[in-house]
Amino acid sequence: MTTIGPDGELGQLLARVATALERLAPPPVKTVDFEKSDAFVWSGASAGFEAVAKVNRVPLALLTGIDLAAAQLHANTERFARGLPANNALLWGARGMGKSSLVKAVHADVAAAGPHRLKLVEIHREDIATLPACLAILKRQPNRFIVFCDDLSFDKDDTSYKSLKAVLEGGIEGRPQNVVFYATSNRRHLMPRDMVDNERSTAINPAEAVEEKVSLSDRFGLWLGFHNCTQEQYLGMIGDYARYYGLDADPAEIERSALEWSLTRGARSGRVAWQFIQDLAGRLGATLDRA
Repeated sequence: MTTIGPDGELGQLLARVATALERLAPPPVKTVDFEKSDAFVWSGASAGFEAVAKVNRVPLALLTGIDLAAAQLHANTERFARGLPANNALLWGARGMGKSSLVKAVHADVAAAGPHRLKLVEIHREDIATLPACLAILKRQPNRFIVFCDDLSFDKDDTSYKSLKAVLEGGIEGRPQNVVFYATSNRRHLMPRDMVDNERSTAINPAEAVEEKVSLSDRFGLWLGFHNCTQEQYLGMIGDYARYYGLDADPAEIERSALEWSLTRGARSGRVAWQFIQDLAGRLGATLDRA
């Protein structure tokens, strides 16, 4: 005979069913105070935002050698902060040339210039599938948000790019008016060339297959290309950093050491320049606290 009370068989069965349903239910939306910080990180697993106490960034003035891209992104961001139409932006090209640094520096510069209530929200590549849930929360806020994904790219059999396409421009609702999406990538079309070439060679209609793959990058109205810097630009970055942080060393010796440093790395870029400055400051017993 089946007992009905809370301690009986039926009661225990109902308790297990209720527990299973709670596990299947989506997590409750966490409340967040967007006034406590200027930058946040979105967590797809918890469907919440974590405030960033101190953003890892350098001043906009120190990002030399990318003046045209910096001016275009700054103008786009400033218009967005003022409530005017602005484009999603894709910063693509050579690694280590300041793509993500530029996004963070431009946000800081524009946010500090006026009472725009402009916030920066970083979303990780693996959380792109949860972007709709993120935007659903942001669109109800009075602030304006730059949603930023660093090193965004998609590989073979990865279909999450389709949901990103719909969120950016193609869906019925579209992108919220108080949100703009910035992404950095080493790939101009966010996908490896062999992936696009494979679609062209195996599809019944090659042109349509390629269009499907590259149309994601078309959702970004602003394309900013970053290219490898020259030796002159590289040394200019080194000199700007050294002067800004007051590193007391002979300029000729700094240049000689910087060139040797770039040779050991096999590259010249903003990232290599910054790594050299950190090494130089450590050898001089100096700190890099101004930024």
